Amino acid sequence: MVTAGTYQKQRYFNTSGLLTRLTNLFLNLTEAHGWMIQAWAVFPNHYHFIAESQKPETLRQLIRELHSRSALELNREQNAAGRKVWFQYWESQLTFHRSFLARLNYVHQNPVHHRLVPKASQYKWCSAGWFERKAAPAFLKTVTSFPIDRLDIPDDFGDLLTP
Repeated sequence: MVTAGTYQKQRYFNTSGLLTRLTNLFLNLTEAHGWMIQAWAVFPNHYHFIAESQKPETLRQLIRELHSRSALELNREQNAAGRKVWFQYWESQLTFHRSFLARLNYVHQNPVHHRLVPKASQYKWCSAGWFERKAAPAFLKTVTSFPIDRLDIPDDFGDLLTP
């Protein structure tokens, strides 16, 4: 599981267009780097994802390319050359199945956690809707039954509704 945040938690990706471009870049790069995405959620000042790879040592390069390309494009568009956009990322290897299921639910429910939507599948920049449509009903029920309120995940990114 990976969580990354923008520098000083600034909401740099604060429009529908910017969120869509960041999400598309993320999805394209994870595929190009050979990562299989299990869950993802992209926000104006951070993102979370769960993925697996046969070459986990490539994660650093994936993150580096995602952050570099998204920052260069954003800064070029906003005439802010050299501005620091990304701060850092945190990763944790999920080795226990129950831990994986709880975090899968957490990532999918993150738009609700940040009070952006009442139902996670309504948030366009998250895999929750896809998961609801594609997962086997029994698996969906299992994942959504896992509590997420006690998970220790870096996610202090403020109120995303106010400017």
